[in-house]
Amino acid sequence: MRIVIIGSNGQLGTDLVKVLRGEHEVVGLGHHEIEVADYASCLRLKEHHPNIIINTAAFHKTDQCEEEPLKTFSVNTIGARNITKISAEIEATNVFISTDYVFDGSKNKPYGEKDVPNPINTYGISKLAGELYTKQNPKHYTVRVASLFGTAGASGKGGNFVETMIAKAKKNEPISVVDDIWMSPTYTRDAATTIRNVIQAKLPYGTYHATNKGYCTWFQFAKEILRLADLKATLTPTKASQSQTKAPRPSFSALKSIKLPKHGMQMRDWRKALLDYLAEKGHRTHL
Repeated sequence: MRIVIIGSNGQLGTDLVKVLRGEHEVVGLGHHEIEVADYASCLRLKEHHPNIIINTAAFHKTDQCEEEPLKTFSVNTIGARNITKISAEIEATNVFISTDYVFDGSKNKPYGEKDVPNPINTYGISKLAGELYTKQNPKHYTVRVASLFGTAGASGKGGNFVETMIAKAKKNEPISVVDDIWMSPTYTRDAATTIRNVIQAKLPYGTYHATNKGYCTWFQFAKEILRLADLKATLTPTKASQSQTKAPRPSFSALKSIKLPKHGMQMRDWRKALLDYLAEKGHRTHL
């Protein structure tokens, strides 16, 4: 199959290129090659004659999204609309990457694919609107991921949470992390592998959750990162209410997949994924 990956330089995009390239003809398009918010720019997708388009492009600086709603919706919503329109015209399968932030957190246990979204910040609202546009191409997959960490680092954010914790610990900086926001840490390589498996198995079109198994608070995640990397640090739990953030965060946005196990697919526990990530990045020399 010929697969175009939009946002191929990002954390998830980089791993999608890696896991798909051996078995498929992969075209990676970065921000300089395509601007999803600009329909004319998206038309160049037709030149590649793709069977599948995977759209990982997103404006995901959650606090900045509150201050720049126009940019947020241009990328996350209008961008999704543009890709949907073109993919439908050329009869390509459209894969849209969405987020746990489409949920409000009030369930207090992991969200499955059939739970009703109710986003509480601009980023989540824009991604949910992108999901709705994506459905306009019957041949679509919406894949929700969460709390990503990958070897490429997050484009626009510089690194990721794991790297930030390690850097602070190595500088002996005191670290404060929220202990009342629960989520599903997810290794981008595992998410990319699951997306590949969904595509190759030709699972029924629709929405899937692709996060590592289990969940924790950001504080618990930080604690495990430092433990596995064999680093000492002054780590203090804080409350979300103490954080100076512009965007409200759902207090419990962990995801689980109800649908994937029915097709024999299961993602591993986040701790095992973190172990592999740390080894790959050279933060853990002894296994």
